[in-house]
Amino acid sequence: MAKPDILVDDCGSVFMFTPVSILAREWVDENLNLDGWQWQGASFAVEHRFAVPLADGMKSDGLKVGS
Repeated sequence: MAKPDILVDDCGSVFMFTPVSILAREWVDENLNLDGWQWQGASFAVEHRFAVPLADGMKSDGLKVGS
């Protein structure tokens, strides 16, 4: 199985998305308008209600999403 481009972790009230490939980092830069507070190290926080649509959008653009 191919390595994921982005890892997703359910942390309860938020999901943490961690871009692990250059392709994923470029996708995040081009498609998301993240505030500085959303970043925690190499990961960014997303509210529960936005996590599934975001992951689906990433998948539809060809990224491999894993956990």
